[in-house]
Amino acid sequence: MATKEERKEKVIEVLNKARAMELQSIHQYMSQHYRLDDMDYGELAAKMKLIAIDEMRHAEAFAERVTELGGMPTTELAGPIEKGQEILRIFSYDADEEDHALDAYNQFLLVCRDNGDSISVKLLEEIINDEQEHFNYFDSIKDHIEQLGESYLSRIAGTSSSTGLAPQGFVITGQQ
Repeated sequence: MATKEERKEKVIEVLNKARAMELQSIHQYMSQHYRLDDMDYGELAAKMKLIAIDEMRHAEAFAERVTELGGMPTTELAGPIEKGQEILRIFSYDADEEDHALDAYNQFLLVCRDNGDSISVKLLEEIINDEQEHFNYFDSIKDHIEQLGESYLSRIAGTSSSTGLAPQGFVITGQQ
């Protein structure tokens, strides 16, 4: 039977794998956000930015849990960033990435459960729900583009890329 420390290390390992996946997603989605905005597909760019922000929250939640367990959060990306994608490729690529994340996170959840960490299980359950929503969005947009093509894209061209979020941050909020 594994010791408490050995079980904790297994949990830290999968949480850091999940964090690396989130860090990669942040970079990928922000790259796509800039590309979509540059192509004047503002509505798609805005949603991509919001999903990247969700992934930032996930990365931070994983890092905080790793730290609580006495580990060091990874700063490595799980893989390379695919830049300059064509619009027809972006959403099918992202749907595949989210599908992969759902599978991996469900496996990571089992590792956490098997090693007696119910807090990490709960964290993964919450993030899995978010990732399912991301998958559904990407898959839906992919289907619209495949089925409706240029007519769908022309409806979105020239839309605003505003997310409606109030700017926040250390400097903007005046924190010292």
